[in-house]
Amino acid sequence: MATEEEVRRRIPAEPGFLRLARLTAAAVASRMGFTFDEVEDLRIAVDELCYFLLGGRGPAGTIEITCSIGSDGLSVTGIGHWTGPGVGSPTASELPELSRRILQSVVDEYDCDGLGDEPSFRLLKKRAAR
Repeated sequence: MATEEEVRRRIPAEPGFLRLARLTAAAVASRMGFTFDEVEDLRIAVDELCYFLLGGRGPAGTIEITCSIGSDGLSVTGIGHWTGPGVGSPTASELPELSRRILQSVVDEYDCDGLGDEPSFRLLKKRAAR
């Protein structure tokens, strides 16, 4: 997917701020002409993956969200940056089964890595053919 434009946001790595990640992805998708259902699917996926990044780590960190606008869809990446307790603490190496099933039903592609100092995820949501 060729990227035409990017939107970035860095948020505190706390559950109360994750809505900013969802809102950012939803706003970009809406601007791209995604349907209401596609935007809701994207919100669900971003929520699942951001909570996965948090894992059991402490709140002394941030999550950087990048929404990459392409001609056929939206790619969202998230990278966690921790500076205090919990840095390097392995959390889950893979998503729980329920999260995998949810993601498989709401996005076209996803991958994630919950281990190490900078856990990350990437997802792709394509627009439905109109």
